[in-house]
Amino acid sequence: MHSTYQKSLTAAALAVAAAFSLAACGTDGGSSDKSPVADVSAPAKTRAATVLDTPFIKPDFVLTDTHGKKFDFRERTKGKPTLIYFGYTHCPDVCPLTMGNIAVAKKALPKAEQDKLQVVFVTTDPARDTPSELGTWLKSQDPSFIGLTGRFPAIQAGARSIGIGISPTEKEKDGSIVSMHGAQVIAFSPKTDKGYLLYGEDATAQDYTKDLPKIIKGENP
Repeated sequence: MHSTYQKSLTAAALAVAAAFSLAACGTDGGSSDKSPVADVSAPAKTRAATVLDTPFIKPDFVLTDTHGKKFDFRERTKGKPTLIYFGYTHCPDVCPLTMGNIAVAKKALPKAEQDKLQVVFVTTDPARDTPSELGTWLKSQDPSFIGLTGRFPAIQAGARSIGIGISPTEKEKDGSIVSMHGAQVIAFSPKTDKGYLLYGEDATAQDYTKDLPKIIKGENP
């Protein structure tokens, strides 16, 4: 579902929009994470990005990276421009498209700026997305992307803390396993370490190409 964010949008409306976007990965039904999402006040839309009046605090979780090592998200991304996205490797549509768009935009940056940017993909399907599985999938997108897995409750709590709803995987009637999750990308500023920009699933490679140089500096697009 695509949502239009305007200055008049209330925090409650944004929460509803985030909940509806749980159907992002090719399914029409299934349960959703009905717990309340984080409160965001009056975001202002600036082209592809939504600038949040109340930026998010970084999720406080320690997960496992694609090398099987512990990854303290707050500590390892401190002072670095960081994009985070929650999805899963078996996703048929929005996850590979989103990561592919970011990969294209990142490759357009000068090498020095590429090295500064952290792109973190957190699985919403940890039962299937092992460190090895994540590593193989992300390598086809961009080898520098960071993949994280771990216990589902910790992942779900971290996602909720930045306004993204996710639910446990469910088996569809055709036998396929689907993970319901929000499709937003959150950008964290290297200046404040807070999540100040939100991108929806309709953001294009061109949008990220235009915005990344400013995100790297902690500026608004």
